Amino acid sequence: MNKAFTRETDGEDDDAGVLPPLPAGGKNYITPRGYAHLRAELLQLIDDERPKVVDIVHWAASNGDRSENGDYIYGKKRLREIDRRIRFLTQRLELAEITDPTLHHGHDQVFFGATVTYAEESGQERTITILGIDEADSAQAQVSWISPIARALLKSRVGDVATLVTPAGAQEVEVLRVSYPAAPG
Repeated sequence: MNKAFTRETDGEDDDAGVLPPLPAGGKNYITPRGYAHLRAELLQLIDDERPKVVDIVHWAASNGDRSENGDYIYGKKRLREIDRRIRFLTQRLELAEITDPTLHHGHDQVFFGATVTYAEESGQERTITILGIDEADSAQAQVSWISPIARALLKSRVGDVATLVTPAGAQEVEVLRVSYPAAPG
């Protein structure tokens, strides 16, 4: 078969499996800060990075033989990655439901956006912040609101004991502190 009629990808272009799953009902809760971050990334890809890569691919294509042209091959691959990320961000921002955690500032009940300190049965204390699926970063002690610990803690209050179901079995955790960011201004 002529190379002109073969697909240039090895299956990387599929969006299946790329999106972290949303819970039933399709809600994609996100903080205003998380939304702004995703939107800024989307605009940066559309306005800055993609046009630069298109220029490189165009320049590389004008050099002739594309089969061994590294700039062309890499540029086309990078362009597919950028387009995939743009589709992902566009879909997630369309489904986003912005929830401002500052509205709960001063409350002791756990809702989306709360920073919660809890004690495990072993006595070890942990502090987490409950955020959206697309903004949570476990390295920063941030968990998604659909994570098991967040689901166990949601709607509990300071002093409540919640049951966390883990693969090792059920574990009780006690809510010690709940805080929310203060409204700017």
